[in-house]
Amino acid sequence: MENSQLKKDLNSLRKTVSETSPSSAQQNLMIQFEALQEELERRREECIQLHSVLADHTRRMKSLGTSYGRDVDIINEDGELVLAFEAQKKINRQLEDELQAKERNWRSQRDEWRNEIDRLQEEIEKQQKLLSINLSKSPQTQAELYMQYEVARLTSENLELQEKYDKVAEECRRFKKQCRILAKRLKDAGYEGEERSYVKGTVPNTVEYANGCVAVSSTHGDGSNMPIIRKKERDYEGMFEFRKEDINLIIRHLVIELKPRIAVTLLPGLPAYILFMCIRHTDCINDDDKVRSLLTEYLNAVKRVSKKRDDFDCRVLWMSNTLRLLHNMKQYSGDKPFQIENTPRQNEQCLRNFDLSEYRVVLSNVALWIFNNLITNLKERIQALTVPALLEHEAISVPTDKTGRPRSSSMGGEPDSTQQKLDKLLGELTSVHKTLQYHGVDPEVVVQLFKQLFYFMCASALNNLLLRSELCRWTKGMQIRYNMSHLEQWGRDRRLETASEALQPIIQASQLLQARKTDEDVNSVCEMCNKLTANQIVKILNLYTPVDDYESRVPVSFIKKVQDKLKERGENNEQLLMDLKYSYPVRFSFNPSDIRLEDIEVPEVLHLPMLKKV
Repeated sequence: MENSQLKKDLNSLRKTVSETSPSSAQQNLMIQFEALQEELERRREECIQLHSVLADHTRRMKSLGTSYGRDVDIINEDGELVLAFEAQKKINRQLEDELQAKERNWRSQRDEWRNEIDRLQEEIEKQQKLLSINLSKSPQTQAELYMQYEVARLTSENLELQEKYDKVAEECRRFKKQCRILAKRLKDAGYEGEERSYVKGTVPNTVEYANGCVAVSSTHGDGSNMPIIRKKERDYEGMFEFRKEDINLIIRHLVIELKPRIAVTLLPGLPAYILFMCIRHTDCINDDDKVRSLLTEYLNAVKRVSKKRDDFDCRVLWMSNTLRLLHNMKQYSGDKPFQIENTPRQNEQCLRNFDLSEYRVVLSNVALWIFNNLITNLKERIQALTVPALLEHEAISVPTDKTGRPRSSSMGGEPDSTQQKLDKLLGELTSVHKTLQYHGVDPEVVVQLFKQLFYFMCASALNNLLLRSELCRWTKGMQIRYNMSHLEQWGRDRRLETASEALQPIIQASQLLQARKTDEDVNSVCEMCNKLTANQIVKILNLYTPVDDYESRVPVSFIKKVQDKLKERGENNEQLLMDLKYSYPVRFSFNPSDIRLEDIEVPEVLHLPMLKKV
């Protein structure tokens, strides 16, 4: 009842709309809609009749079954009942699918007609509004309003056409891109004959994909049909085949002649991936001499390049590639601990004949040697900047000394070169960090490198502080702590918090200069300076100089109590100055790669045509 009432309301609404604007288009729409609705009613009646026939047939079968009593097997001797039941289920399912399809079709058409009716209704309202305005205006005003209406309508149509044009243009660009890709594939397949080449501007007619092959049928400029070329998609194994006599040439192009400015434009660690893919091929053919010659030439070339070129970028490049080769050897060694993050495909590509564990040790030693050379180079670069930037740089205005002369001022109390030292130091560190990132150095190695660098900076600054009494003042402690905060923030911005721990001794020394020095503060001072030795703490307290006449020197009793408290530590370290040559242990953690070897290609810039991808 509710559906019939809704249908009546819908029909009345349609008739009202059609009577309001009796156009032929709307009448045709109404006639088509009524015809579709009659068809739907007829189909529904057919379904009802079929359901009644089915119910009648079911009742007859039940009566037939009851007439035979318990001997149902007599009826179903050859499985007729099962076959009939299955056939009936298929018929019911088919009828239900047809009914649902008709209902979906009817609903979609109903929505379309409703949208069309709404659009026509809006159009009618606009025209009625325009007509009512025209009746009350002068002829000139009527013409202006009509022109405004036409302009708005044409603008709307133009926007719709522009959207359609944009879609078509996007499709055209996509098809052109596909054509270029297919043309490149044809060229790679050797389809470069003059009589078979594409005329510029022609577009392939069809592209067929079947059985892993690509078939392209194109139209020549003169209209003749081109033959179909099929190129099989190769399943590469992730290896490079090469001849033993080409090893020297490969190493020369891959290592000796490769410049860092070219390497940063390639995949980080690409030389290591290429070299390991060559190693995989020697493992596949089980050629011991070949792999031994290849690795020996690589190691000698890396050492020669690192020694010959006193270039920070070059050393970073080959430390990164040596570590990547080391990680690849571990990842594809077949050892279970190194296969945890491997894909099934990567496990299939593991080495089968060679055990390169001894070469892994050699590679690790070479990487450590390059790492130490980098540290030495960086120490030389920042040595002249460390003390001026951390100890002498004064960006905060401080009180005057006993003579009334300002000791420092941010308005020019110190030379420009001293003021710029901190910025220059941070700039050097930023340049180093960017270079390490460009060449894809492992994050753990970056942290260890900066930790060693920060230790050197801390040791240089603290040793200078312990030898210069003019730096052991409250104001200097404040300035040093301010400068160190810039360095700490720089490390936090680059996720080097672990490395920044090496700066704690000089930070605690600056805090000691600012701390209160009364008998009640003995415990807090000793706890605060846990990274400083007892001799260093006592030395700073003895060198401490008051700012003015209102501040007294550190009492001897306080120093004595601090010494007694520090004896409770039980430390055997009587060192005063920090060892500038001390080095933290370096550990190269295993860093697996998710790059698929079969996807790696040799760029032309490396000049390695002798490598054949397998």
